[in-house]
Parts: sequence; C-alpha cells; structure tokens
Amino acid sequence: IMKDRSESLEVLEEYIESEALKHHCKMVATATEAYAISLEKSKDEIEKWWTAGLLHDLDWEKFPDEHPNKAVNEILPELGYSDEILDAIRAHAPERTGKQPETELERYLFACDEISGFMHAVSLMRPTGFDGMKVKSVTKKLKTANFAASVSREDIYKGAELIGKTLNEHIQFLITVFSD
Repeated sequence: IMKDRSESLEVLEEYIESEALKHHCKMVATATEAYAISLEKSKDEIEKWWTAGLLHDLDWEKFPDEHPNKAVNEILPELGYSDEILDAIRAHAPERTGKQPETELERYLFACDEISGFMHAVSLMRPTGFDGMKVKSVTKKLKTANFAASVSREDIYKGAELIGKTLNEHIQFLITVFSD
C-alpha cells in the first residue's frame, strides 16, 4: 500500500529537524516528480518518484554514519515503504550501499540529488532566486571549486549522463521546475 504525501511528510518531520535539509528533500521530491510527469508516468509512479525524492536523506541528520542504510534497512521497511523506493534511496549513495543506480527511478533520483542542492546554493546568491536564472550561471559556479564545496561535481556530471541528458539540458529543466 502506497503511503500518501501527508504520511511521508510526517515521517520527514519526525526524523529531520534541520529546515535546510527538509528543504533539500522537498526540492529533490519536486525534481523527481517533475521528471516522472515529463516521462508521462502513471499517477502511482509519479507518487513513488516523489516519495523516493522526499525520503532519500531521511537518516542523514540523526544517523550520518549509517546513511542511507539506517533508513532503508530499519526505518522505512517498518513503515511499509516499497522495495522500489528503498532501492532508489540505496542507489542515490552507491559508495555507501554498493547499489548502483540502474532502474529509471534510481537514475533520476541520483541525477536530481546533488544538482538540486547545488542549484539551491546558486539561487541563494541571486536577488531573484530561481527566477531568471540562466544555465550559464550554474555551470560557471560548478567550475568554482570553493563554491558549495561539499557538493560532488562528479555526481552531478554522472547524474546527467545517467538520464541521457546534457548537463545544460538537465539544469535548464530544473530551473524551470524550481522557478515555478
């Protein structure tokens, strides 16, 4: 049985206190949902993509050393989340789980994670946030090593590759999504 959005948001609230991390999770949920819609997925699939995006960092704050294994092995299975969602969350952190992003959902979640955080950082530097943001301002910041230094550039490039898009196409799509 698929959990509805309000139930998943309650789970997020229960495990994450940081407003910044909650915001990141919601951005990734919005990004994965937008891609699911653009790929003309069914209503159930769209919900699944949104949920995986929302809960991908559920254990990051309370169990950073066990992330995302604590969530996918203990927390989320007990709450009845599907294996498909658990596998997508595993695949967003292959270096920690050994699970590479293979299915479409897994690849898109991986592709939306780091870039969403990075683009949020770029938006904070602009008086109008995402409104009027240009792809070039994002790609230029990517080349600045000390800007949002904790964000893996390698994962950003790999993510675009995994979904068969150029980095510019991926960024443009997300600018459109986030400026709505």
